[in-house]
Amino acid sequence: MTVRSRRTIRTLAAAGAVVVLAATATACGADASDDKHPDHRSFALEGRTLTVDSDDSSLELVPADGDSDRVKVTRWFEGSTVIGSDPKPTWSWDAGAGRLTLRLHCGGVVTDCSARHRVEVPRGVALVVDNGDGSVRASGFESGLDITTRDGSVRVTDTSGPLRLRGQDASLRASGVDARRVSVDTQDGSADIALRTAPDRVAARSEDGALTLTLPGTAQYKVTTGTDDGAVDVSVPTDPRSAHQVTAHAQDGKVTLRTAN
Repeated sequence: MTVRSRRTIRTLAAAGAVVVLAATATACGADASDDKHPDHRSFALEGRTLTVDSDDSSLELVPADGDSDRVKVTRWFEGSTVIGSDPKPTWSWDAGAGRLTLRLHCGGVVTDCSARHRVEVPRGVALVVDNGDGSVRASGFESGLDITTRDGSVRVTDTSGPLRLRGQDASLRASGVDARRVSVDTQDGSADIALRTAPDRVAARSEDGALTLTLPGTAQYKVTTGTDDGAVDVSVPTDPRSAHQVTAHAQDGKVTLRTAN
């Protein structure tokens, strides 16, 4: 056997080992919920707007108890690396901008890691979220809520401030909404928004996915709808002179406007 053939065999054996290790690591599946000793941090918020910039993590956003002006963060993390550097979650705080940045560095050849964050937001603070590759859940906010996500789902419940949701490769869901102004924009994903109070204005747009708006039947609405490739179903009371304006357009998907059962 030549030297070259021996090297080839060693290379193929190493590659095969990596494939086996990768399959084993994938089969295990890290779950941040398995972390029994989560980390805690808090940050003093000077302004009235908090921005959460997150990647590769599930987010839970809730109003803080009491009148504290501190942003409280709890982090659950599980991760391992068979070949390469250990995975590492990081958080950083820009006090001047009121910006919390959450990152998960999951490098190496065979890596398995998972992170989850719970962020408690001081009351009366407007919240802006920019999230990539992870789910977002927000509940109980009375001030403005502006959420953008890529490759993840959004679930919003019981909110009364201005609501803006944007998604790419994501499903957007909101219920118990008392906001007067609602904006929804989704690409490659559906949106289902249920309002509890008749809004002043709703603007909803989908590039590739269904739009469903559930509105109180106690009001009439000035409705503008359209779809380039899909059906339109409007069963809410309408009046072209109404101050409650609803616009919904889907490029490729069904548009549904209905009243709550």
